[in-house]
Amino acid sequence: MITRLLQDTEQDFAIAAQLIREGELVAFPTETVYGLGADARREDAVRAIFTAKGRPADNPLIVHISDLSMLDSIAADVPSIALRLAEKFWAGPLTMIFPKRPEIPYVTSGGLETVGIRMPSHPMAQKLISLSGCPIAAPSANRSGLPSPTTAKHVMDDMNGRISAVLDGGQCSVGVESTVVCFDDTQTIHILRPGLVSREDLLPYAKTVYVDKAVFEQTAPDVKVASPGMKYKHYSPKAKILPVDAPDFGTFADYVRQHQKAGVWCLLFDSDPEIDAVPCLHYGDDGIQQAHDLFFRFRELDEQGAETVYVRMPEQSGADLSVYNRLMRAAGFEVIRL
Repeated sequence: MITRLLQDTEQDFAIAAQLIREGELVAFPTETVYGLGADARREDAVRAIFTAKGRPADNPLIVHISDLSMLDSIAADVPSIALRLAEKFWAGPLTMIFPKRPEIPYVTSGGLETVGIRMPSHPMAQKLISLSGCPIAAPSANRSGLPSPTTAKHVMDDMNGRISAVLDGGQCSVGVESTVVCFDDTQTIHILRPGLVSREDLLPYAKTVYVDKAVFEQTAPDVKVASPGMKYKHYSPKAKILPVDAPDFGTFADYVRQHQKAGVWCLLFDSDPEIDAVPCLHYGDDGIQQAHDLFFRFRELDEQGAETVYVRMPEQSGADLSVYNRLMRAAGFEVIRL
């Protein structure tokens, strides 16, 4: 298979939309990361996503829509709290989980009676969905377990020859996947996966907003999960990622120096000075910038041949929590605490 690299032109959009309608796979940019898209209603097309990625079949997909009117054709029930969140955060990096309609096959929902739905804000994503005339199921457009792609080059590096086309929309503005929430009741928001829309952002819309324990600890292999990103090791480069929970930069730097050897790199905050004789990259000083840079830096580290990467630990609140969670997943929840 030859994977076509398509551009932001009317002709190339027509090609991409036709491929989706024919049951083919097309990667496309969203504001979060690049998605690997197929018609969410076609079981054969969705199964092809799992094959192309090497993704476990019990890892549910998120369905993308371009207009609120599409919601009722996918979700069997939409509570009023969800409509309030949609009014505030859609289009944008928030996924909400609803009971699914029969039109959405179980392969799309990972065997669950529920389905995650979001409306991306990237204009190219919205245009592709609208022109295709169908909801598009789309996990991140990478081989399963690798860092999510934030450029078309990343997608081509992972998926060239495995999918029909990639729409090139430049680098994604957010850089990590959407926040995923479900609703325990009419006044409770349950965060299954953190993203740019934080717990603090959601607090005005419910009496209770809480974060699932799977964000902070490894989920047992026999547990069925409601959201992607809750169960398996994800987002990991070839290098071994080792987050270091240090009280300050000096303590972190001393530890890295003690473990310096060939192949050792570190990933620092932008405000951190470099550590003598230890190669490093920087990935921002706050959650928003770190989210934007993290997966891009992971791929750079692989290109540089890094074998072990000691990473400065972000905070566990606000947008920082999304970065913390991705680091934990990439490290298999192995943390060095000083």
